[in-house]
Amino acid sequence: MASQKLTSEQVFALEDKYGCRNYAPVPVALCKGEGVFVWDVEGKKYYDFLSAYSAVNQGHCHPRIIAALKKQAEKLTLVSRAFYSDQLCVYEKFMTELLGFDRLLPMNTGVEGGESALKIARKWAYYVKKIPENKAKVIFAEGNFWGRTLAACSASSDPSCYEGYGPHMPGFTLVPYDNIPALEKELKDPNVCAFMVEPVQGEAGTVIPQPGYLRKVRELCTKYNVLWIADEVQTGLGRTGKLLAVQHEDVKPDILILGKALSGGALPVSAVLANNEVMNVIKPGTHGSTYGGNPLACAVAMEAIKVLLEEKMVENAAKLEHVLREELEKIPKNKITTIRGKGLMFAIVVHDSIPAYDVCLRLRDAGLLTKTTHGQTIRLAPPLVITEQQLRDGCAIIKKVLDSFDK
Repeated sequence: MASQKLTSEQVFALEDKYGCRNYAPVPVALCKGEGVFVWDVEGKKYYDFLSAYSAVNQGHCHPRIIAALKKQAEKLTLVSRAFYSDQLCVYEKFMTELLGFDRLLPMNTGVEGGESALKIARKWAYYVKKIPENKAKVIFAEGNFWGRTLAACSASSDPSCYEGYGPHMPGFTLVPYDNIPALEKELKDPNVCAFMVEPVQGEAGTVIPQPGYLRKVRELCTKYNVLWIADEVQTGLGRTGKLLAVQHEDVKPDILILGKALSGGALPVSAVLANNEVMNVIKPGTHGSTYGGNPLACAVAMEAIKVLLEEKMVENAAKLEHVLREELEKIPKNKITTIRGKGLMFAIVVHDSIPAYDVCLRLRDAGLLTKTTHGQTIRLAPPLVITEQQLRDGCAIIKKVLDSFDK
């Protein structure tokens, strides 16, 4: 069956029969991608306005990234961390110098990055802050999403994420997002060791905090000797119009988590960065990953970041933000009630009279792919290689589809 050319309906039927039903995908069966476009198995071409949840910021199958992948794959792919490789050390130096941290911990997926950051924070709590054993607390913002592990589920305020997975991780506390008084109240607890937060909440629907929020987070975490963990798995690497979203307020977290676009969508790569006084609590044998920091991932990640910088994709995201907002604001308010966005990370809230999932189906039929989140919210996050004309063309599709709900 694998060698046969499948139709879309065959793809849907096979996955429904043999796969775990943990997703409800928009029914389109993709087999090819290039730049801002993807193609289904019947050959129909689509604009990709989701970018694999910002994992393909550099565009699908960027030739430089794929070339780096092929070159390294022919030499050495994996040695585990039992031995040194000639790629990891170069990658660590490149990333730490670029982002201004002392050390990097390589992992594979974004959620592994989150788990690793929490382990580092708890170790720091006991060895540096001297919190009593097993008393360390971590604060999260309501509406957060950073994965599906038991710890990530325990940190969630979304019942669809945490229900049925108890007992939940102890020592986790939630506060409202973008609420400094509520945060400070919890930070006063001497057993708090960390606050983990997304600079812009992705899964929640591109929720952007008030100006100054991140700066105040930095000030309060410093004041109360608490580690600020910035989850930039979605917001990092150009998506919001800065290399890191925290740079919009010129602040620096104690621990930075990266993933998704770190490999340009070629394979799972994530990283945790921190300075010596934080990262050095991890000693040999206390944390690890067989695939984390593998030579293939390191070579791909370095090329993915070089492509992002050298082809000025960050600047492109910043430049096109006003274009995307301008085009979306042309859509009547009886169609969309809210527009939220920074860089090329946007969301629209569709009027209650229009089923948002049906909008996504009609967008698919019109040649543009995206998906809903939390009811009436639709994400719009094209690859950062998109041109102004392509962006305007995509927005024209969105407007035309929304107009069709009058009929």
